[in-house]
Amino acid sequence: MQYKEGGFLSICLRKSLKPSVFLQFNFLDMQLYHHPYSLDSQRVRLALEEKGIDYTSYHVNPITGKHMDSSFFKMNPNAKLPVFQNGSTIIFDAIEIIEYIERIAVISSGADDVSVSSREVVEWMHKIREWEPKIFTIYHIPEKHRIFVSKFLRRVVIARMAESPDLASAYHRKLREAYEMEDKLKDPEVLRRSKEHLVRLLDEVERKLNETAYLAGEEFTKADLMLIPVLARLVLLDMKDEYISNRPNISEYWTLVQQRPSYKKVIGKYFNGWRKYKTLIKTWLFVHIRCMLKRY
Repeated sequence: MQYKEGGFLSICLRKSLKPSVFLQFNFLDMQLYHHPYSLDSQRVRLALEEKGIDYTSYHVNPITGKHMDSSFFKMNPNAKLPVFQNGSTIIFDAIEIIEYIERIAVISSGADDVSVSSREVVEWMHKIREWEPKIFTIYHIPEKHRIFVSKFLRRVVIARMAESPDLASAYHRKLREAYEMEDKLKDPEVLRRSKEHLVRLLDEVERKLNETAYLAGEEFTKADLMLIPVLARLVLLDMKDEYISNRPNISEYWTLVQQRPSYKKVIGKYFNGWRKYKTLIKTWLFVHIRCMLKRY
């Protein structure tokens, strides 16, 4: 399991202490390191907004290399987003964070028992996560932009390695992963398998939504938290017609979930309409300026 655990709140959540005991303490100092580009970050933020839980937000842009800063790297050597911290509890895995958030929400509401997600919800959550969006996304970015950003990020890693020699082995691992990713992108079979996986997933979702309003029934659940960012990514890549519009149940579902306040705050704010150009151009200019100044 990808987390470090400690502190009173963690004990409460593990042992399901009664809310009357839990509420005597003020331990809800939650921090989320995330970015709108990250699907898992979107999933966790949707969960927090749906539950109405306050947290401190820290943007860590993976395209500008902020996830390679030594302070973040020491906290999470995988350099992946999101990272959730509550006191001394640090969790790196999106599904584990979402489950943790739900337990906090239940305890805070005054309920006696922490409910367990239905088997169907859990199965959908893991099934959706099995599809890897990174390769699919990178493949659909123009090659010249992809190569430019890849070179920039490698230079960022080398610069951080020079600044923090105690983390050299971990940074070397990230460089190795970057080169391995470039090799994968040269293989058309990798994209073909990714597309086939996505089509199978969406076809199964389409069949399910023919029976229910949401993915695991008539109520919005954690399964929907996992799916919404996938659909949003396809729209961002201008692939709505190919993957969403030709599936009437998913298309209707997509219209429905976009009306939720959580969606508007977490995704719509950055990527709906003209906003996506603002978000992307801001990052692109940052990377270009840093390259011109050779400040990595």
